Parts: sequence; structure tokens; C-alpha cells
Amino acid sequence: MKKIIPSLLLCLSIFTLSAQEKVDQKLQLKLNEIVKGFQGDVGIYVKNLKTGKTASINADGIFPTASMIKVPITCGIFNKIEKGELDYHSKLTYCDSLLYAGEDILGSFKDGEKIELGKVLMLMITTSDNTASLWSQLMAGTGTAINEVMANNGMQFTRVNSRTPGRRENQLKYGWGQTTPREMATLLTLIRDGKMINPAASERIYRNLIRIYWDTEALSQIPPTVQVASKSGAVDAARSEVVLVNAPHGDYVFCITTKNQKDTSWNYSNEGWAMIRNLSKTLWNYYEPNYNWKQPEGMQKYFK
Repeated sequence: MKKIIPSLLLCLSIFTLSAQEKVDQKLQLKLNEIVKGFQGDVGIYVKNLKTGKTASINADGIFPTASMIKVPITCGIFNKIEKGELDYHSKLTYCDSLLYAGEDILGSFKDGEKIELGKVLMLMITTSDNTASLWSQLMAGTGTAINEVMANNGMQFTRVNSRTPGRRENQLKYGWGQTTPREMATLLTLIRDGKMINPAASERIYRNLIRIYWDTEALSQIPPTVQVASKSGAVDAARSEVVLVNAPHGDYVFCITTKNQKDTSWNYSNEGWAMIRNLSKTLWNYYEPNYNWKQPEGMQKYFK
């Protein structure tokens, strides 16, 4: 009961706060326009962390996380570190049996090579390295332990499904992981506020989240001089991103998720990615209308 009661209290507090949230009606109209005509299912949650005002569309619907699940995996690892079961600076030995086929940096290592745990965690978030992520999931105690960390921090629906006992049906439906727009945005906010595990762990996690290689969607619509913590995810029929912007006039956080997309292409023009860019641009201009920045001409050649 000692573990369950705090979890229930935190979960109840999150839902109580969501019921008390004041909706930004002007921004809500903008969100409605952004999703109009989208061929698929979409969920959005936006919160101005200075004023507390929100806007949303299907914010509590369950969606695939794709690579956004790497944020909960990171939390699971740091939970182990703070318990003394892992050492952030320990040297690990890579085994080629860990390989997840693709273009991952860690997957290019030779069997028996050494790498520090902190670098594995950096690769998982910064470059979204899948080999590093699956290794981290295992070291965190598998999805079972990670899901317990999520539950203990008030996340009712954010779960690892893949390679996790009892979650086969969820994996078939949502893939590697699942979440809601509200919960994923809340998770980043907890990290920003120093409330995930403890302040020290939260700060180290946040520092990793502000160093993202994949920056051609939501991040491309925010000035590069502004600090942003984020994680994106993508599979054929689902595109998503969670973003917390340390904006000049007050931080804001948003998460956009899709599923059942008709457009399953991997081109820059993919409908889901285009909507993510549109949302990010709309929010930046809404919250920072007088900021003197415009994306330079010619940037398109650096986007993919």
C-alpha cells in the first residue's frame, strides 16, 4: 500500500488539476483550424506554464509513443541510478547481440567495446539510438520497472509495451509504447520542475533533452537561440513530438500525437510532420509575437 497510495494521490491530483484548467479560447480556435481535414487521428495538449492556461484536442486519448517512449525509459534508468543500482559513469561492455538493425551509432560498435552509461543515455535521447534504447530498457529493469516509475508519478496510461510481460495486446495496438498528449507533456513538466525522481536526476535528464539531433519538425519553427527540451517519435502511421520551450515570456509545453494516418510516407511533406511544424510555428508566434526572428531562406536544403 505504501507504493500504491502516493501513486493514486498523484494521479488524482493530475486529473483534478486538468478539470480545473482554464482554457485559452483564442488558442483553442487555432488548434481546431490546424487539425481540420487531417486524415487520421490526432491529439494535442498545450499549456502555458506561466499562466496555466491550456488548449487541447483529444488530450486524454491513447496514442503510440514511437520514440517518445525513450523519455520514460530514461526515467527508469535514473531511478536505478538514484537507488545506487547503476552508476552514471560506469563503463559498460557492448555485445553485438544487443544490435537493433539500422543506422544507430551504438549499433556500429564492435562486440566487446566499452562505453560509459552516460553516453548510452545521451545517444538514446539525442540521436534516438534504438540499440542504446533497448539496452537501457533492459538495464532499467525492463518495461515492468519503467511502468512502475510512471505509475508512481501519476501517469495512468504512459507505458512501455514492447518486451514487457502482460502487455502483448497493447503492443499489437500501440507498438513500443503508449501515452496521452496530456501525460507526455506533464512528464516533461515534472522533469523541468525537478519532480521526476529528485531534482538532481531531473536536471540531468533535462540537460539531455535539450540536445536533440532530429530538429527538423517542431524545433525548426523555434529560434535556435531559445532553449527547448523535446523528444519526437515516428512510425509509418503515427508521428509525434513533445516539446517544452523555455520562452522569453514564459515557458510553455505541448505534445502532439497522431495515429491511423493515411499518409505513411517518410518525406518532409508527410501530413503528420507538416502538422507538427504548423502547430509549433503557431504556438511560437502566439506566445512570442514580437520576437525578432525569421527562419532564413535556404534552410529547406538542411531539412529531410
